[in-house]
Amino acid sequence: MRFSTPLVPATLIRRYKRFLADVRLDDGREVTAHCANPGAMTGLNMAGMRVWLEPNDDPKRKLRYGWRLSELGGGHWAGIDTMVPNRVVKEALEAGAVPELAAYDEVRPEVKYAEKSRVDFLLRGNGLPDAYVEVKNAHLSRAPALAEFPDARTARGLRHLQDLAQMVRAGHRAVMLFLVQRTDCDRFALAGDIDPAYAAGFAEARAAGVEVLCYDCEIDTRGVWLRRPLPVET
Repeated sequence: MRFSTPLVPATLIRRYKRFLADVRLDDGREVTAHCANPGAMTGLNMAGMRVWLEPNDDPKRKLRYGWRLSELGGGHWAGIDTMVPNRVVKEALEAGAVPELAAYDEVRPEVKYAEKSRVDFLLRGNGLPDAYVEVKNAHLSRAPALAEFPDARTARGLRHLQDLAQMVRAGHRAVMLFLVQRTDCDRFALAGDIDPAYAAGFAEARAAGVEVLCYDCEIDTRGVWLRRPLPVET
């Protein structure tokens, strides 16, 4: 997934009201950028961090910049836009770049499938059970090389696990795919101390037959792309 316009660097002043961030551009101007991330963003929203913004000239948007990346040091990056993972995974699914799901030739996004939910992707293929794929963005890291999810309590995420388990019971295939949107991690685990209910729901869904996949990304100022599978620690 390539960014629509070239990113520009800035220094983070503060993130506030969840979806807003004040930054200082390299020319000294201070602007407010949209932060497309409702989570805690632990470790990624510290004042003074080097961040990268995507400019836009859309007259319908109130803010002219969207915060897309944070520099982590050592040549590593984190993507902070929670809308990006679905775009990355969609491209990968359509290209057959997720081996576990490559046999499916139809990729349908945002399909209603439960009382209150839309699944991120419904996959169909000749002679194959329908596959319901839910994507979650993971960019929390509190220990070296370990990515975690979630970074805040998520009742919605728990509901998605329950919906996926329901699809398995109905005879379909269901997959929870975690996309680690940072380049400095080589394994993944649940942050059960942050959301015990989600961790319990995850264990129940997995026992019910929900499959779990985790991939990381290649990230730079040009874009974000699916890279490699990561082991899931339990």
